[in-house]
Amino acid sequence: MADSPPPNALTRQPESLAATTVPVGAADPPAANRPALTAAGSAALAAAQALAKQATAPATLRAYKADWTHFARWCAEHGFVPVPAAPATVGAYLASLADSHAPTTIRRRLSALGKMHRFNDLAWNPAHRAIQGPLQGALRTRGRPVRKAAALTLPMLRQILASCDQSARGRRDRALLLFGFVGALRRSELVFLNVEDVAIVPGGLRLRIRRGKTDQAGQGAEIGLPRGRHVETCPVRAFEAWQAVARRKAGPLFRRISTAGGIGDTALHPDAVRRILAHRVQMAGLTVTGFDRLSAHALRVGFITAAYDQGVRDEDIMRHTRHRDLRTMRGYVQRAGLVSDSPAGVLDL
Repeated sequence: MADSPPPNALTRQPESLAATTVPVGAADPPAANRPALTAAGSAALAAAQALAKQATAPATLRAYKADWTHFARWCAEHGFVPVPAAPATVGAYLASLADSHAPTTIRRRLSALGKMHRFNDLAWNPAHRAIQGPLQGALRTRGRPVRKAAALTLPMLRQILASCDQSARGRRDRALLLFGFVGALRRSELVFLNVEDVAIVPGGLRLRIRRGKTDQAGQGAEIGLPRGRHVETCPVRAFEAWQAVARRKAGPLFRRISTAGGIGDTALHPDAVRRILAHRVQMAGLTVTGFDRLSAHALRVGFITAAYDQGVRDEDIMRHTRHRDLRTMRGYVQRAGLVSDSPAGVLDL
């Protein structure tokens, strides 16, 4: 049976999850006793609202908005009221995702619903048994294992780079893939790089990462990319070769290229890193077997496993990759050595 909306329930979809407001606090004095708001006060409120909209990354907001749209459509199809969502409605929605969605997606959908309610000052209790019961039951009985990103090995990287010719596209892709691997960069960090973020210094390049996944406050970080011993895997030579045709002193470092070969002014979309890697893998004739998937994250994972194989210390790897949790970083290493480092290897089998 469908939930019935409570009296005076808000039943329309908010125009944007980012449309946050700054409500007047409960401790404020009655309106009659408050002084008239000055122009400076109005400006301060407007500034606070503008900053509140920047509290969540745009990509996260887009994902949340898509999740909310999916929930609202599901409610319309099944006769439920989406706003405010009753716990039983949320539980039924999560249960409907169990057979078709990964656990991470289900949890993100729940987070999106919570964001929407909190943005609009609506009651929200994700710990309610009507929500947690279906959620935990779905994850326990129907949960699917998360497919991990494969690690791009150095031999694979060399084969992929061999497919990059001296065209503008080939030069861009070589620099992009080398920066991603040597810098252990996430795809968002790659496409957000500007030309002015890269400096040629003695011995290599200095990269300024203005903001990363674990740096939501935007404090930034700097990492170094040493010169390579081989021409085909040297990030400095790749950067110089790309700059020779891009001819930009500022703005996005990795730009879109038209089908005619013209270099545009706009930066690549983060998903373009995955598409470029997949295209180069296909050109190189490589395949990934087993349970792995070759995603853009393979560049970052590949650096971690390669560095660990060469005896680089955990703290040095983490400083370069900007990991905060040793367990996360070591998880990549342990997974790469599941077979080669297995204690079963010493048995006389």
